[in-house]
Amino acid sequence: MMSTAVKIISDGVIKLDGGSMFGQVPKMDWENNVVTDRKNRMTLGLNCLLLQVKGYNVLVDTGVGSKDIENDKETLGLVPSRLLKGLKSVGLGPKDIHAVILSHLHFDHSGGCTRLDRAGNIVPSFPKAKYYVQSACWDEACNPNERCHITHREDNFRPIDERGQLELLCGDTEIFPGLNVIVTDGHARGHQMVMFNHGGERIVYLGDLVPTHHHLNPAVISAFDNSPEVTLEQKKDILSQAERQGWLLVFSHGHTTKAGYLERWGGSVRLRPVDL
Repeated sequence: MMSTAVKIISDGVIKLDGGSMFGQVPKMDWENNVVTDRKNRMTLGLNCLLLQVKGYNVLVDTGVGSKDIENDKETLGLVPSRLLKGLKSVGLGPKDIHAVILSHLHFDHSGGCTRLDRAGNIVPSFPKAKYYVQSACWDEACNPNERCHITHREDNFRPIDERGQLELLCGDTEIFPGLNVIVTDGHARGHQMVMFNHGGERIVYLGDLVPTHHHLNPAVISAFDNSPEVTLEQKKDILSQAERQGWLLVFSHGHTTKAGYLERWGGSVRLRPVDL
């Protein structure tokens, strides 16, 4: 079993265009702080969060998964899915997960929701879990427009509904005592972050509201966001609260820096990284 109630489980890495990740911020402002390859791709983590809540094992996001690794390996620099190995390392198997909370349904957060069985059928990866998704997110994923069509893959989430494991939410919700989802839908409709009150501390999984520590800069908003102005206002509000109240922030795509606390030093706010 888990040695701690809060642990980051990695599904591996993904490589995405650096310019897209930094949005309107020109490359000359970030290229000295970020390593990119010859295709201008930066390496991002696929970070999921494992929580133990009142005896329940809760997984937040599921990474890319294993179904499309070969198809996407060249384009996205994917490595074999590590999610199940990460769970095994803390003594858990797929049947031990009671709930899966999805920040949103983009393929790099929901791909591990389903897998191929021995007969080649696509089935839920966690057969005893309820999967929690905002209804607005579900509607967009099932009816994507031309701009977000490429980021949604029905094989990642349709089988969840077909097996009766889908739980749709309408707004901010307490899933278990002390475990809440909060809608922050600037990045995508129905995007939600996860807040866990544990032993007097608040651990907050930010999803793609603030995907890496680079995005703590208010001006850095990825080109993948549906409503960047909404993201900006939500991000400023959330990060202000995080600093004042000492939240532990978890970044969904952090590679070398995956979590940390915001602290004020000499009039400016800095991140104090921690390992989870």
